[in-house]
Amino acid sequence: MNKKEKETKETKENKSHIFIYILLIIGLIIIYSRYIATTGIQIKEYSVINNKIPENFKGFKVVHFSDLKYGSTTDQKYLKKLVNKINELNPDIIIFTGDLITSNYKLTDNDKKSIIENLNKLDPKIDIYSIRGDNDINETYNSIITQTKIIEINNLNKLIYYKGDTPIMLIGLDDSINGNQSLDMAFNYEENNYYKILITHEPDTYEKIKDKNIDLFLAGHSLNGQVRLPFIGSVYTPTGAKKYYDSKYKIDNTEIYISNGLGTSKIPYRLNNRPSINLYRFYNN
Repeated sequence: MNKKEKETKETKENKSHIFIYILLIIGLIIIYSRYIATTGIQIKEYSVINNKIPENFKGFKVVHFSDLKYGSTTDQKYLKKLVNKINELNPDIIIFTGDLITSNYKLTDNDKKSIIENLNKLDPKIDIYSIRGDNDINETYNSIITQTKIIEINNLNKLIYYKGDTPIMLIGLDDSINGNQSLDMAFNYEENNYYKILITHEPDTYEKIKDKNIDLFLAGHSLNGQVRLPFIGSVYTPTGAKKYYDSKYKIDNTEIYISNGLGTSKIPYRLNNRPSINLYRFYNN
């Protein structure tokens, strides 16, 4: 073998090795994204500071979770872990922004029993509030939620009191994708200067309410992109989360927080985006 043939052989071998290394790296990323990145529950903690928050709400704690999508990468064991994690935070209220069960998943009787039992173990000081996501418009969801202590506020508003006579206002908007939202119903109240929290599933709903003087806007649905690449960010976001899909935004006087959820959608993978719940602590200065 002459020198040129030897160099050609070495070049081919080097290219072959590089190709194998690339395949190995891709394989490891796929395994990580499927079996590691979809597990665990991170806690994202935020300080919410606003002069409109009443003095009596100083230190008020809100836990926000979304997109459990039971039956995707979440199961009975995961749900039990989630409930324990939330209760450890000792929240004053808990907010769920939709998509309890993943689409096309057939619940067993045991699944249904477990979901009801675990949701009823959530233990806030005040209450648990929720609105529906696009996967929640069905009888299975209704039959579960009505057997829990969760208070649905689809297209409703409610005053919340805490350690005093000055309340804050919680406003809920139903799912928009299936055409169930009613701004007229949700905003049917006398004008006031209360600190206002709006909860909804799809974050792009913000475009419909940006003139409503909302102070805190909480949503889910986007999963923050589910798969996020370095320097690029989210690879794909669903309808209803095309404009707003990252963890947080500040637009004028409104703070927007979008949960990156717990389960997965369409594909059972996450990358640079671990499942999480949000904890908000309120302060007025």
